[in-house]
Amino acid sequence: MACFVVPLIQAVATSVYRKRNIQSVTSPDASPFKRHLPSLEKMLWGGTVMLIVDHIINGELTWRFPFFTALDQAGGGGVVLKEMLTVGVPMSLALTAVWAVWAVLESRKESIHIQTNN
Repeated sequence: MACFVVPLIQAVATSVYRKRNIQSVTSPDASPFKRHLPSLEKMLWGGTVMLIVDHIINGELTWRFPFFTALDQAGGGGVVLKEMLTVGVPMSLALTAVWAVWAVLESRKESIHIQTNN
């Protein structure tokens, strides 16, 4: 029910970082991770939106406070926190790891393409 909070926080942090460091991110000499940061940002925001929609459809989120249905019950805060730690954190770590591998492979592909054109 609250697993989307972790990727949401990561998406906000990634967006803020990219916007504050736009010159270093767009530089051709930047690391593969900085150059491909917009892709991670899109993946995080897209996944977060999909998870929010899924949780609304399944009735785990409501439009009225406290928004999370688990918080209406005694001990609900623990349930929400446990879900964030056991589902949200591993989900964000897995997504970031897949993106990191993709960024390295994409950079190698780009460097091979540049070498063959010269």
